Amino acid sequence: MALIALGLNHLTAPVALRERVAFPPEATAGALAGLAAEPGVREAAILSTCNRTELYCTVEPGAEHVPAGWLHRHRELTSARVDEFLYRHHDADAVRHLFRVATGLESMVLGEPQILGQVKDAYAYARDAHTLKAPLERLFQNTFAVAKRVRSDTRIGANPVSVAFTAVRLAERVFADLGEACVLLIGAGETVELAARHLVEAKARRLIVANRTLDNAQALATRFGGYAISLSDIEKHLAEADVVIASTASREPVLLRDQVAAAIAARKRKPMFIVDIAVPRDVEPSTAEIEDVYLYTIDDLREIIDDNLRSRREAAREAEAMIELSVEHFMGWWRALDARNPVVDLRRVAEANRDETLAKAQALLARGKSPEEALAFLANTLTNKLLHAPSANLRAAALRGDDELLRAAERLFDTAPAASAERER
Repeated sequence: MALIALGLNHLTAPVALRERVAFPPEATAGALAGLAAEPGVREAAILSTCNRTELYCTVEPGAEHVPAGWLHRHRELTSARVDEFLYRHHDADAVRHLFRVATGLESMVLGEPQILGQVKDAYAYARDAHTLKAPLERLFQNTFAVAKRVRSDTRIGANPVSVAFTAVRLAERVFADLGEACVLLIGAGETVELAARHLVEAKARRLIVANRTLDNAQALATRFGGYAISLSDIEKHLAEADVVIASTASREPVLLRDQVAAAIAARKRKPMFIVDIAVPRDVEPSTAEIEDVYLYTIDDLREIIDDNLRSRREAAREAEAMIELSVEHFMGWWRALDARNPVVDLRRVAEANRDETLAKAQALLARGKSPEEALAFLANTLTNKLLHAPSANLRAAALRGDDELLRAAERLFDTAPAASAERER
């Protein structure tokens, strides 16, 4: 059995391709069922975020290529179109990669904490779809433990750095004083909530929250002193916005070029700063061509993110050491799956002897023997059966002078003279 991780992310693929292979939550269960049904695939989990889409699978020997083929077909992409952007990790490298992802070491913003929640979501989707068995179940549980330990024992998460924070920081560079800016937030998910929190800390003058479900927009706006509108009302308020931050789960753009052009005209060419941190993109790409509009996508945030790396690099080195130790521990368990386990074999033989002897003792009772006779037979017979093989092998070892086996037996059965003397005192 092989463990593989297959995917692409912000470092290997452009946002347009990441859009093509992203899995929205409502489509994940069906995708998992299809992937797990592929020949040779035993287990499957799918992690899909703004910055990455990754498949984690255990597969039969010789089926390592199956998940990539499924991804090509499922997203109707030719292998030539995708393969140059894909990375593939096997066994220990796959374990290491998932540990690194969950601790934020593979994130655009080093050490950002949101990714752990997204990994937990991927686990929950796979668990609900019944595409997890013991190996991946244990891998994810180990992943959560590693991420928790890294968070608590290093300073990798000491500063409030995230994609949302970076978007707000970029807005602060454009507008020297956000206290004079009106900000339109499109979406009501975790990323937008984080952006709202950072904007309040930056004392933004006004927040408008737009969402497809008005109740969700109102709940978020209420927490941060903003004003809630539905997506259908964006055109009425867009001209008020100096800053727009968009992050929804929509498969199609929610902010169109014509809408922004009309808003710029109403603003009398006053500039508008737009950050689109959604994948697929929320803002029609051609919007960037409009004069006085400054559109940034998630890929454009890299320069600011690089500035935040320095304070976290030392913590990342500490995290790497912790991850390597955890990879070794997990792979020890993984290798044992394919190895004969002497404890399991010993228990199997003992239980077989027990059942056979118990059946004979019960037969004695059925034939009228007394309980005392049946118990004596059970005790003597079971003792002889359990000790026959080790006794015979130890006698043979003594005859041939195999002192190493004799000493090992003393340790195994705790019969060394010193141990016996200690018990008698």
